Amino acid sequence: MRVYKLNCDINLESLFKKLGVDRVGIEIMKKKKSEFLFYIKDISCGAANILKQDALSIGAELAVPVGVPNCKREVVDVVLMCNKKQLEILAKKELAQPFKLKLLAKKLKEFINLPKFPIRIMGVINANDDSFFEGSRFKGADAIKAIEKMISDGAGIIDIGGVSSRPGSEYPGVEEELRRVKPIIDEIYKSRLYEKVVFSIDTFEPKVLEYALDRGFKIANDITGLENESYAKVAAKYGASVVIMHKKGNPKDMQKNPFYENVILEVDEFFEERIEKAKSFGIKDIILDVGIGFGKRLEDNLALIKHMEHFLHFGYELLIGASRKSMIDMIMQKRGISVSPSERLPGTLALHLEAVRNGASIVRAHDVAEHFQAIRVFEEIREFI
Repeated sequence: MRVYKLNCDINLESLFKKLGVDRVGIEIMKKKKSEFLFYIKDISCGAANILKQDALSIGAELAVPVGVPNCKREVVDVVLMCNKKQLEILAKKELAQPFKLKLLAKKLKEFINLPKFPIRIMGVINANDDSFFEGSRFKGADAIKAIEKMISDGAGIIDIGGVSSRPGSEYPGVEEELRRVKPIIDEIYKSRLYEKVVFSIDTFEPKVLEYALDRGFKIANDITGLENESYAKVAAKYGASVVIMHKKGNPKDMQKNPFYENVILEVDEFFEERIEKAKSFGIKDIILDVGIGFGKRLEDNLALIKHMEHFLHFGYELLIGASRKSMIDMIMQKRGISVSPSERLPGTLALHLEAVRNGASIVRAHDVAEHFQAIRVFEEIREFI
């Protein structure tokens, strides 16, 4: 049995039809509004019947497929609709129930008080010539000028990278990577810019990571999600925050027919495993990145942004990095329009603001000033009484 939180702003009728709910039930439940919406996958029929009765007894609702009352199928998928008070009661009530409902109760409890974090903008500086967006490429003195401008524009974090991870890219080797980023890291250290803003190093190589952390950097941004144990040891040694990103495959081939049965649950399982790995090395400060565009179809990327709040149950900050990515072009091509990376700022802002609305608190962006303004306006609207 697995459970994940859905965004309540979805088409309930389509969801219930896909689930196999009977027509009368769909007509009744599609009009209901709820504070929490949970998709519970592979629950036993007996457990579903108990959970439905318990939900109804406190005013909540459980949408179930046709045939559940008679247990015509051993396991089914169901959708729980409730408010916070009802969720608190169910999380206690199911602790005393059979059919693994105790495990469900413990999982539901994780969603009662999801954490909230202040929003920070992470500006992007690439020291390589092959990053997909030309406007993010800087070298030497130009990189330092760009960093200083990003700081004045409102960036709270600056992410420095020396290799491209775009689809189809190949890794040039650790010595070449270090050769590219070393001059920028050295100048940051010499100018003590690390006292003005938090610096992140976008690398999966322990040697590059240690060079940066030893010179004032505080965040290890790892697209492999702590795949390398030596990398984890270096991060722990310096007490660095670690960005654990999910990806499927390698940049060279990750966009060749990626497939997920359920992208939310697969990414959730990956995070669960890698968080435990991080903790085993003594890493305490963790940031989670769902990896938009890293071995994912358009529908996978959209699902992860739409239901991003689910991943807050781990208790860590969520990073969104969809800046100028190809999914924007894929969306526009549905309308017969093609947009290059240089034309994707409006789409970037739309994706990032939706992710922030759904729980993201670190926004990795090429355009800091525009994001700073958009986010400040967004926050003003959200906080207005």
